[in-house]
Amino acid sequence: MTKTGALIAFLATTNPSRALIFYRDIIGLTFVADEPFALVFENESTMIRIQKVESLSPHPFTSLGWKVGVIRNRIKELKNLGIRFEVYDFLKQDNDGIWQTPDGSLIAWFKDPDGNLLSLTQF
Repeated sequence: MTKTGALIAFLATTNPSRALIFYRDIIGLTFVADEPFALVFENESTMIRIQKVESLSPHPFTSLGWKVGVIRNRIKELKNLGIRFEVYDFLKQDNDGIWQTPDGSLIAWFKDPDGNLLSLTQF
């Protein structure tokens, strides 16, 4: 396996039209192409391929996340665009859905239209 080279992230969608609007217009990824088997986006140096699938059972854990500068600013932006943040009974989260890790990092989770769990992290 190679230790160098750009990483590619993968997610899946059963509704490419809805995923295109979500990842391009709400999340703000750069749209690259609508290929036969995937929507292709870029975020800085990472390619993100949203695979077109017939059925999907999303993972119960985070599938994709972003490192952010000020998490509260990004949460406010996303809430204004209609994103709802997840609240879990087993975590102590604040009113914005932010959980503070033992090392002081701040994390909040939300889902895409297919139910893929996404996160924001302020280290």
